[in-house]
This record gives sequence, structure tokens and C-alpha cells, in this order.
Amino acid sequence: MLRTLSSILLAAALTLPAGAARAQVWVPVWTASAMPDRGDTDRQGQPHQFADQTVRQDLQLASTVKAVRIRFSNELGKEPLVLGATRAGLRGGPLQPVLFDGKPGATIAPGASLLSDVLELEVPALAELTVSVHLPEPTRPAVRLSAVRFAAGDSEVPDTMRLQRRQSVVSAVLGERTQVPEAVVVALGDSITEGGSTTLGANRSWPSRLGQRLEERCPGAYVVVNAGIGGNMVVGNGRSPSAISRLDRDVLSLPGVTHVILLEGLNDIRQKGPQRDRPGASAEDVIAGYRQVVDRLRMHGIKVIGGTLTPILAAPVREPVIEGPSTEDKRRALNDFIRGSGLFDAVVDFEAATADPRDPGRIRAGAHREDGYHPNDEGHRLMAGAVDPALFGPDRCGR
Repeated sequence: MLRTLSSILLAAALTLPAGAARAQVWVPVWTASAMPDRGDTDRQGQPHQFADQTVRQDLQLASTVKAVRIRFSNELGKEPLVLGATRAGLRGGPLQPVLFDGKPGATIAPGASLLSDVLELEVPALAELTVSVHLPEPTRPAVRLSAVRFAAGDSEVPDTMRLQRRQSVVSAVLGERTQVPEAVVVALGDSITEGGSTTLGANRSWPSRLGQRLEERCPGAYVVVNAGIGGNMVVGNGRSPSAISRLDRDVLSLPGVTHVILLEGLNDIRQKGPQRDRPGASAEDVIAGYRQVVDRLRMHGIKVIGGTLTPILAAPVREPVIEGPSTEDKRRALNDFIRGSGLFDAVVDFEAATADPRDPGRIRAGAHREDGYHPNDEGHRLMAGAVDPALFGPDRCGR
């Protein structure tokens, strides 16, 4: 009943903004999951925050849209989030004011998010929407790391400002379409899904690459958005809430979701602690978490595709000898379960796509970063290529 009521209220919010009835289809076209302030600091040891600065993000939209609404998140923030003048438009073009109930700014209480009014703006699929927001008060954003530029005061932020990887305040862009897509796919995962190991600002994470590939292959049929968070776990809370605890916020709150690709578990099972002397979760614990995720999503008619865990043995950090299964033992056990249990509606074999054929415990040469287990641009390209469009339904384009 609560989910049904929530869906009705969300639909009303999307279809009746500012008193104007709309009969179109709204879907998520870009997402960034809420994440508590990481406590990052600058070179002088001062905490990262914005104060009387304008923050700009260039967001590649997953679908052609005729209007947008932008969601700002303070759901995991500790202080009120004050939004000053906010503007949006096609990258390189003029920016229009973004309003909130007809007003040019807003304050978002801790624990809440806020949808902007509808902004009438046609954006082609895979084009970039520039969102620029003035943060007049000291602000510690609580949305995952993204590519941002910023400048002092309430000002334009030119391309010449350095691109940085920082937490920001935009958590989603919802787009208005004329037709319901064949599939709206959420990639739910950790850093390997978030894509922080790819070229900053280049849209080369595997969810971005998958969305680009599907749009170019069959325009308008698919929407893919990214709900990855660096360090995320299935059952444990680390720097961010577990996949289980963030399902409602990061998946079920989005309109029209039909599929989730779940790629998580490495952070659960890896050894932890100051001397890496704690063994991490067991494979059985993670499997129990998988079951919870699948059961809850299926209750809302969402199909769940399991992704096998990518290789880790090239990582330079050597594990101490501890009692019980190694991280690699548990990774292999989880992959055996993902492939063979029948829990998932389908499986994407990311391990097979990225593994070195001569040494399957390692990512193939040229496809990983220096740490040995985070895929680089090439690794993410291989991962996106492993996803068969047929997993999302009949192939209407037939290519």
C-alpha cells in the first residue's frame, strides 16, 4: 500500500507540475546516488566544501527528451542544503533559470530531496545537459563523486575551469518522452559501476558505454542510468549505505524502471581493517543479500540481471594468511552462484569479458588501472560489450 501510494504521489508530482496537466512519459535519464560526505580534504587538510561558489555539471542524458526536472538530494546530508540561482541548458548553449515552485532558489532539509519545476528543453539522446547551481552557504554535498567545475560567487563557470572529481548535489535528471521505452535499466553497484577509474568527464563507465551502444543501435528503445557508488557493499554499510538499504531511494523512487543489473559483492568479501586482518563477509552472507535485493525488486515487477564479479588477483596488495576462504575463493563461489543458482532473471558474465584468457584470476592486460582490479576505459568497454540487448526484451531493431 505504501509503495502504491508513493507511486501515485510521484506520478502526480511529475505529471502536474505548477498546476499544469501533462500526459507524457517521465523516465530517469541521468542519476547519481546519494552518499554521505566522504570527509575528503584539500592539500592543506581543509575539508572539501563549497561556499559562495557556483558548481557546474555536464550530464550526458540517456534519452531524447522534450523537458526535464532535476532532483537535488540532501537525503544523507547533515545540514540544510541552500540552493541559490540554478540554471540549465544544452552544453555550449544559453542556460535557463531552474525554478522551485516558481521561485529561483530553495532550502532542502536534511533527509529530503527536491524536484525542480519542469524546464521545457529539448535534449537529444547522449547530448549533455549543463546544470549550474550557486551554493551561497558553506555546503558539504551528499551525492556520490561526479565530474564538476566550479567558480567563485554566482557566476558562469567556463570550460577553462579545471574539471574535478567531487561530491555534488544533483542526484537525478528526469526526462519527458513521448513514448514509453522498451526498458529502463538501472546499473546497481560499487566503484566498478560508478566508473571512477575511467577518464574523468568522458562518459566511459560501463553503464554509460552500454547506454551509448544501445541508443546508437536502436534509438529511443532503451534507457540506462548509473546507481554505482565507490566502496559500496551488498549487506554492509561502509562509506555509503548498503545496496539493500538504498534500494528504495536509488531504484524504486525512479519512474518506469524495468530492469536492474546488479554487480556488487567484492567490497563485502575483501579483507578489511588497518592491517587487512579481518576476513570480510562470507559468500553465504552476500548470497543472502542478493536474495533480498532480488525479492524486493521483483515485488515491483523489476527484472534483476546478475553480473559476475570481475577478477582481482592482479591487485598489488598481498593478503595476510588468515583462517578460512580467501577473497578469491569467495569471489569464485559468488560467481558460481550467480551463474548457476537460477536466482537471477539473466546473467551478464563480466568476469569472462575482462579476464585474461591465460590467467582467469586477473584482468587482461591493458584493461585495468594500476591497482590491478579496477577496469580502465578499455575494461569498461569490454564490460558494456558483454551485455546482450536481448536481456531486456524482444529486439525490435533486429541488428
